[in-house]
Amino acid sequence: MTREENRSWSESRQVSSQELQERLETVRTLQENELEMYEIAKDKLTGEHYLHYSYLHRNLAGAPGAGAGGEEVFHQLLPLDSDDVLGVLFSEQPYAYPQHWKRAFLRNGPEGHYVWFDPAYAEEEAENEAYGLDLASRLAEFKRQGNVSEEAVKRFLEELDKGSGDSR
Repeated sequence: MTREENRSWSESRQVSSQELQERLETVRTLQENELEMYEIAKDKLTGEHYLHYSYLHRNLAGAPGAGAGGEEVFHQLLPLDSDDVLGVLFSEQPYAYPQHWKRAFLRNGPEGHYVWFDPAYAEEEAENEAYGLDLASRLAEFKRQGNVSEEAVKRFLEELDKGSGDSR
């Protein structure tokens, strides 16, 4: 077996669905119903563990796009270290998606491949959006007051610098 075939998926930008099916084995199913499933799975070649989450998505009839009225199953794999595996199995460590998925994970994407997704990006985007809304609100209030003298603008900018508390 070559190094390429035996490498960790964390070293790849994308992983084929076929490779995942060949290498993953279920360690224990944690929860399963008609809409979603959680299980701990193990890569047979590397020994790495993953929390496998799959869910059924029903496309609404009449919704735009292909597959309207059909069903799709999505899969996501969160890498787990040994402590996480033990915590989920024996200590009731929470694992629900998306609340407890705070680091990069594989999710199935286009053309039969899984790609890495980092949820931290979405959180940063939400923080930036909130900051932008706050800034726009403060600017609108400044304009509403009508004093746009050089001194007033200087004070406003100083207040913004003091109030941001970070390096935006």
